[in-house]
Amino acid sequence: MRDPIIEARDVIKRFGEITAVNNISFEVKKGEIFAFLGPNGAGKSTTISMLTTMLRPTAGKLFLNGHDVTRNQDSARKSFGIVFQDPALEEELTAHENMVLHAVLYGIPKKEQAKRIEELMQLVDLWERRDLMVKTYSGGMRRRLEIARGLLHHPKILFLDEPTLGLDTQTRNLLWDYVEKLSRHEGMTIFFTTHYLDEAEEVADRIAIIDHGNIVATGTTKQLTKQTGTRTLEEAYLQLTGKTVRDETSLSNNGLNMRTATRNRNLRGN
Repeated sequence: MRDPIIEARDVIKRFGEITAVNNISFEVKKGEIFAFLGPNGAGKSTTISMLTTMLRPTAGKLFLNGHDVTRNQDSARKSFGIVFQDPALEEELTAHENMVLHAVLYGIPKKEQAKRIEELMQLVDLWERRDLMVKTYSGGMRRRLEIARGLLHHPKILFLDEPTLGLDTQTRNLLWDYVEKLSRHEGMTIFFTTHYLDEAEEVADRIAIIDHGNIVATGTTKQLTKQTGTRTLEEAYLQLTGKTVRDETSLSNNGLNMRTATRNRNLRGN
């Protein structure tokens, strides 16, 4: 049985009198592709923000690759890469220049940079287009480049925050092919959020569903449909979370610009 590489133990996050995450516990095994699903404002972004050291939990413990996320932030940060929901590339640079820039920010030795960059760009089929400006890239190409960039420092975990948002069906399918290939090639754990439930059903080894700050179910698609007496993950999801449309302006971002915070952290060298 594989050991857990991500662990949440009795985690709580409050903003004033509002409890965004309410005493949640879960674990993700090494090498697993894990989907973290929930409606708008359910606590997904807050949880990812805590796991990636952008927010401190009010109570509870979080561990990444054995490192306490609160007490050993630097070690925890070296364990993961992240692809944000919003674009985070330098459009006025070429794809290759973007990779070199982030290799420097990640502190990758110069003698290793060229080999690592070529290896990853080959893996996502962008090597032949490395000298094109990022502003000329399609949405799918940009996402692939962001994933390659997030893997520069050999992370054990890759966080993907709605990586296929706004992409067409063909590009979404292609992107998940790359993610699965990268998971096998790099032997890493994938933790992702998405509102496309068919993606989670197709790709994820296991799924956790969070609602109103509580994890309401965890398991494989088969286990969740059996638990709810439904036929598909979408039906199980609606059974567990309801059909009411949620307010998109709720606690989904918590006033936190994760991309800016991460970029500033890298520039400070912390």
